[in-house]
Amino acid sequence: MHKKNGDETPYVALALMLWPYMLEEDHMVHAVFEFSIYNHSNRMYCGCKADYNFYLKNNYSKKKCLIPLQELLKSSAFLVDDSCVFGVEILKIDVSSPEKKAVVVQHKATTVQNLFVQKKGFVEGTYTWTVNNFLELEVKQCVHSPSFEVGGHKWCIVMYPRGDKCSTDCLSLFVYLDARNDQPLEFKNVVKMTLCIQDQKNGKHVTITSGLVEYANAWGWPNFIPLKKFKDPSGGYLVESNCIVKVDLTIVGSSNDG
Repeated sequence: MHKKNGDETPYVALALMLWPYMLEEDHMVHAVFEFSIYNHSNRMYCGCKADYNFYLKNNYSKKKCLIPLQELLKSSAFLVDDSCVFGVEILKIDVSSPEKKAVVVQHKATTVQNLFVQKKGFVEGTYTWTVNNFLELEVKQCVHSPSFEVGGHKWCIVMYPRGDKCSTDCLSLFVYLDARNDQPLEFKNVVKMTLCIQDQKNGKHVTITSGLVEYANAWGWPNFIPLKKFKDPSGGYLVESNCIVKVDLTIVGSSNDG
């Protein structure tokens, strides 16, 4: 349900994310790629071409609109048996580094991932974590909340008080599947997640919601809130070394390798 600037029409849009923790600092990855949606009537993919420069701290491409949502929902060409097919083809990758050394890019075979989204019966859960001693925890690289259960699985919030290596002077927040889960390696849920740092004075909470995430390990935001804003005494995010983090998790389906 992405909307273009100045347009109220909701679109189905795709973005490409390069997993930042695989990147070396100061390296740049220039990728040329094509997003597409499959037309079952003519058995062809149609889409749009794009390119983007990915960095360690800039690893998420701009959203590209493929088709208006209402057009997709009414279409018998793109939507068959309540299923639609999206794809991305990486056309070219160039990697550059400050040392200007050649970087070998390994090419892999095409992969297929099936996402199954339920029409109803979503599993929802909410957890609120009150951090009472943030200024003491600030010296640590990261801190974990107590674990909580949603959908029969244990989760926890992970906070980087000074930001992780992909942040830019920001507090980093993630939600992890608890490592103690006895789950098979192929276990993956499709999850929608909302993380929030509450404003305890003014009610102007900082909230970020993900899209549909294939959740095998962790998801979150390195640049959740600027540290300067978070620690500003006039705000209500950090009050007497206390902050409140809330997560809403909705398990909407599952996934497997096609």
